Amino acid sequence: MSNLSKRQFLKSLAGTAAISTWAGLDETLAKVAHVPSATLAQTEDFWAGIRAAYPVTKDFIQLENGYYSLAAQPVMDSYLKHIQRINSVSSYYMRTRQFDDKRESQMQLARLLGCSPEELIITRNTTESLDTVIGGLTWKSGDETIMAQQDYGAMQDMFKLQARRHGIVNRTLSLPNHPKSDKEIVSLYEKAITPKTRLLMVCHMVNITGQILPIRQITEMAHKHGVEVLVDGAHAFAQLNFKLADLGGCDYYASSLHKWLGTPLGAGMLYVRKDKVAGIWPMFADSSVPDSDIRKLNHTGTHPVATDLAIQDAIKFHESIGIERKEARLRYLQRYWTDQVRHNPKIILNTPEAPARSCAIANVGVAGKTPTELAKVLLDKYKIFTVAIDSPPVQGVRVTPHVYTTPTELDAFVKALNELAG
Repeated sequence: MSNLSKRQFLKSLAGTAAISTWAGLDETLAKVAHVPSATLAQTEDFWAGIRAAYPVTKDFIQLENGYYSLAAQPVMDSYLKHIQRINSVSSYYMRTRQFDDKRESQMQLARLLGCSPEELIITRNTTESLDTVIGGLTWKSGDETIMAQQDYGAMQDMFKLQARRHGIVNRTLSLPNHPKSDKEIVSLYEKAITPKTRLLMVCHMVNITGQILPIRQITEMAHKHGVEVLVDGAHAFAQLNFKLADLGGCDYYASSLHKWLGTPLGAGMLYVRKDKVAGIWPMFADSSVPDSDIRKLNHTGTHPVATDLAIQDAIKFHESIGIERKEARLRYLQRYWTDQVRHNPKIILNTPEAPARSCAIANVGVAGKTPTELAKVLLDKYKIFTVAIDSPPVQGVRVTPHVYTTPTELDAFVKALNELAG
């Protein structure tokens, strides 16, 4: 974009109203339809409008968006209407409409992920999704699994439970914070495989460091050894621009929708490859569903169905921005602050430097301070909220900006880090 056209572009954005409605979103996005994502990632006038669509707190700087991200106001408005509408007719809705509406949300999610609706169910979160597979496989004593020390604790706990219950053997490796190549990562997993290995669990994006792993290469390698692959996609879905086909044919994929998709709390998803469905035992019995039908894994009983409807609203908002633009902005924000502190000898970055190996999430420590001490002083003194991660070899605070985060907020964070580093 030339300097002249860039000035014209910024001028066109100047009069844009705050994006707090679907109409406002459409109006603003129409103005940037042909702007390259890399250019738009650094166009603060545009992202100021996007920020206005979120009820961002003024009490502190929110840099812990990875646990639970804000739903945009148009999504929240629709969600509240869903609650009111369902409540007004109560059991009539539950008996006549809920399953068709949930099916529509399921179909839209499947399209977004790039799979058949017959291979995907809506759950409550990533943990429920992954545990449905881990607890649903028919294990034999001596079966082996592979996972990383950096994987999410709840899933490691589920594997430990299967070890107690069925006598399986869990093998754990440790990922380097700064890998030299994809081959190094793939080799780590391959060396852990034995003739008894049955399942390999791997993070698409490591939740404590933000490192993106080479899922396609890992999946293809594991399949050559006859090992199934379970992917924890809690932080990758709706943050990274990908489809399931890009992942090498993984057997299972799970994510939460209250993170990067921006659905209100209480929704996740599970993909199970069609030929693997029959091999998973459901957590709750359902005699009305055939064993080969993925719906057998989705017997939830009565639950808050308005969240299922809000998935469609979150997808609409997400796709209006566009995943390519979203990923570019998130990576820009992370690099904006990490590049400023990366070479300070007293500041330790636990996230790879190569741009393709990370996106929004990064992890940072300060020499002489424990992760808990660092998180506490950031909040108490600087009003910056992060989360402490003390899981060697990862020791620091996880920093997770979102599309509504501003460079000014990150400047305050960088200033705080430099002051604390001395």
